[in-house]
Amino acid sequence: MALRRGGGGPGLLLLLLGTACLTPPSAQVRRLVRCPATCSCTKESIICVGSSWVPRIVPGDISSLSLVNGTFSEIKDRMFSHLPSLQLLLLNSNSFTVIRDDAFAGLFHLEYLFIEGNKIETISRNAFRGLRDLTHLDLRGNKFECDCKAKWLYLWLKMTNSTVSDVLCIGPPEYQEKKLNDVTSFDYECTTTDFVVHQTLPYQSVSVDTFNSKNDVYVAIAQPSMENCMVLEWDHIEMNFRSYDNITGQSIVGCKAILIEDQVFVVVAQLFGGSHIYRYDESWTKFVKFQDIEVSRISKPNDIELFQIEDETFFVIADSSKAGLSTVYKWNSKGFYSYQSLHEWFRDTDAEFVDIDGKSHLILSSRSQVPIILQWNKSSKKFVPHSDIPNMEDVLAVKSFRVQNGLYLSLTRFIGDSRVMRWNSKQFVEIQALPSRGAMTLQPFSFKENHYLALGSDYTFSQIYQWDKEKQLFKKFKEIYVQAPRSFTAVSTDRRDFFFASSFKGKTKIFEHIVVDLSL
Repeated sequence: MALRRGGGGPGLLLLLLGTACLTPPSAQVRRLVRCPATCSCTKESIICVGSSWVPRIVPGDISSLSLVNGTFSEIKDRMFSHLPSLQLLLLNSNSFTVIRDDAFAGLFHLEYLFIEGNKIETISRNAFRGLRDLTHLDLRGNKFECDCKAKWLYLWLKMTNSTVSDVLCIGPPEYQEKKLNDVTSFDYECTTTDFVVHQTLPYQSVSVDTFNSKNDVYVAIAQPSMENCMVLEWDHIEMNFRSYDNITGQSIVGCKAILIEDQVFVVVAQLFGGSHIYRYDESWTKFVKFQDIEVSRISKPNDIELFQIEDETFFVIADSSKAGLSTVYKWNSKGFYSYQSLHEWFRDTDAEFVDIDGKSHLILSSRSQVPIILQWNKSSKKFVPHSDIPNMEDVLAVKSFRVQNGLYLSLTRFIGDSRVMRWNSKQFVEIQALPSRGAMTLQPFSFKENHYLALGSDYTFSQIYQWDKEKQLFKKFKEIYVQAPRSFTAVSTDRRDFFFASSFKGKTKIFEHIVVDLSL
């Protein structure tokens, strides 16, 4: 017996060793891998019930994995990447509430994904990234908040080539029990806007005007303390406003650009030394004096308003001196000449041209009387008194604007309440009062469908109001700090929108209007 065991043992051992050496390593591993305790396995599929984890080591290259009643709280990124041969993944009645970005990364061959009856609260916007062969996605039994956070899924459903089951909304109330596919759009609900400081100019200013010439954008800034009319140009490379030219003068309070055919003029209003008109000279690549404005008519200019009537170009200067003559000037192909003096002794602070029911009007505000409305007479081709805006004394400025086909006025008052009024086909009626604390300007401006009012303040923060479409009123939107603001001017360039806030006692600020996507 001993001899038999001794003679047969080494031969058998060699035979076994030889067999093992001929067997591929992968086959050895497969024989050692067991089906996880909470799962049942076949050659091609695994079904796990009540697991708190995804099996990491599985027998063979399975093509199907089902996880049912699992207790894990989230689907993490690349959670199944160790199973690259999966073609079907079923995740039903589990406890996870979150599906992270790249949750299914690495599953390049996955065709069927079932995520049914779970407690999902959040699906990250890149959760399905990398599923290039996906043909069917089942999300039944999961109800989603169809708010801005679901915008990406809404867009993904519109674009995917996969067949996707209906996604039902549990909220908000207007979408409850509706399908996500039936939501009209998230564009309005999921975007908001903001104003951020883009550039600060190290000087004071009282007015800003903008104009376009030869596909470039320019800004003319009146700087009385520096006795300049500074012209800035938008730099397409540096993406900011840079110095272009400088018109010098004496106590400049207004710079207004006028474009006539291929010529660019700037009306420069001064408190001393008379006002002047400059024209851009291409041979000198700068603005040169073109014409003087008679001192006898304009002694204390406060505002310049440009307008056209019957294809003819005019501008009006509102004079705020006691002996001033607010005057309309007209272009006659050679220059600008005084066309009409509007009235005397009223200390006009602002002039606004407005089309009311297809007829041209001028509205003049004054520190000594209520705003008056002048109407263009087609026969005499002059402005004649028409009406006034009652019970609105001490108005510093009047600006017109349109929202949703309605004609409105903003009226600036230094103390008390500034007002917003609407034309009702017969007269302007008040719709809103805005508390003023040292306001010198209440400026309306718009960027696409967003309408705003900027209310300056010498004593506290200035307010930006935004138009509420439903309430048909302006609501508080943002506070900005500008020392002694004197004007707000909207400027658009290179698909970007800005507004300049001039400061009488501090630095001029340029804010950029940005769109914020709340779905991100």
